[in-house]
Amino acid sequence: MPPRPSAAPSREQRHRRILAALAGDPTVRISALATEFGVSAETVRRDIEALSRAGAVRRTYGGASVTHAAVQPVFQERERIAVAERARIGVAAAALVPDGAALMIDAGSTTAHLARALAARDFAGTVLTNSLAVAEACTAAAGIRILLCPGELYAAESAVYGAETQAFLARFNADLAFLGASGLTEEGISDVESRAAWVKRAMLARAARRVLLIDAGKFGMAHLERVAGLEALTELVTDAAPPPPIAAALAREKVQVILAPPSRG
Repeated sequence: MPPRPSAAPSREQRHRRILAALAGDPTVRISALATEFGVSAETVRRDIEALSRAGAVRRTYGGASVTHAAVQPVFQERERIAVAERARIGVAAAALVPDGAALMIDAGSTTAHLARALAARDFAGTVLTNSLAVAEACTAAAGIRILLCPGELYAAESAVYGAETQAFLARFNADLAFLGASGLTEEGISDVESRAAWVKRAMLARAARRVLLIDAGKFGMAHLERVAGLEALTELVTDAAPPPPIAAALAREKVQVILAPPSRG
């Protein structure tokens, strides 16, 4: 009996794979993606249009290309991309946190999933954050003490930044810092926003364990500002194994790679 053909990937899986393909190649073709996914060219065209509206890719004739190094979708749009993958990363990251710990949590869509996962397990401890979304998620758990950083509100990121934010963070010591980023290469972490990069550095400087949360679609992507080298990290939590060059660089710096388990069901 011939093997049953595998099911075509879901819309969310296709979006994730398109972003992953662009991480290794600056352009992708609709025809090639349609063949790979086992779907029609029109289906892939709609996928690319959706990702383009979110600012994750640029449409080209017959395909898509990466966005500019200094551009990324706003927070609310990023919340709709790779949702399942980021939720898995958030749950895996929350499993690293012992009750009573003091945490610094960066602003971002993946770190917001971490905050939701912490609240869901009734974490009891302290969270320092510059993210309104993280702070709001943490209010669901009565045992979380929330210290919200001062600073200038940047509505597009639902977060505060600036000199006051950095000075506030410098007053504290944390057991773990959880950061997001726009991209990760062998050279380190990069981000579109300079204001965000400075807050990330402030958190990295004040925590014993420094954990990057990033979905695999960002591997190989170098954005405008280099935040720090891989040596600044102790752990990486992601949804798929990094490509060999990045994996080798992480191993050289003794960064532990933690893969989020697949969703059940």
